[in-house]
Amino acid sequence: MSLNATPARSPRRSEVASPAIVIATPHQRNDILEQHVRDRLPGHRVVRFRSQKDLSRTALEQIKPSFVFFPHWSWLIPSEVYSSFDCVIFHMTDLPYGRGGSPLQNLIIRGHSETVVSALRCVKGLDAGPVYMKRPLSLSGAAEEILSRASQVMEGMIVEIVETRPEPVAQDGEVVLFKRRTPKESDLSPLTELRRVYDHIRMLDAEGYPPAFIETDHLHIDFRQARLTDGAVEATVRILNKPR
Repeated sequence: MSLNATPARSPRRSEVASPAIVIATPHQRNDILEQHVRDRLPGHRVVRFRSQKDLSRTALEQIKPSFVFFPHWSWLIPSEVYSSFDCVIFHMTDLPYGRGGSPLQNLIIRGHSETVVSALRCVKGLDAGPVYMKRPLSLSGAAEEILSRASQVMEGMIVEIVETRPEPVAQDGEVVLFKRRTPKESDLSPLTELRRVYDHIRMLDAEGYPPAFIETDHLHIDFRQARLTDGAVEATVRILNKPR
């Protein structure tokens, strides 16, 4: 080496790219999750994807995330994404029990008062990937309350997965499939027991869900904010003209 050559310098801390993770969720309730993850992982860049069009292999290749987390994502995850990156989805059942759609509603209909949140690697099969961890979750209260509690649980799971890098374990046990509910199934009129009426209203009382309803020949009546009292169910009611 020439005596006049300038020795190579070490890059400054600011010039070294921080490790990155992606949080993909459109829901406002997860804004707090995103901020808390940023606070708890100060050495990481946290990138938020809010819509289906944001999620692509090209976009992720520019970020180079160690994990892509999906705390509440209703769209299909492309195979080119989950085959190229460690994609972690969260499901509100004790997998393999409850694979499939509408887990919150299907659990309450079946009489569950407690469940777990399962963090699993995304694979081709529906909710079939190996599981990183499971954490308990209460199913008391309205759906929005439950989903907010789930967000807090998922926040801790994200931080733990990033910090400890656990190896996911294949699911074990009998597979029980849940069917995604349709808006027509929000109809209250077939129910005959007050407890079921209360559960039906509260399990649909959240952003993005069609609320419980009944219809007359001319009116559509929505129910929210249910309260089960002694011998009655009280709720907030909205009355609309029935669509023709």
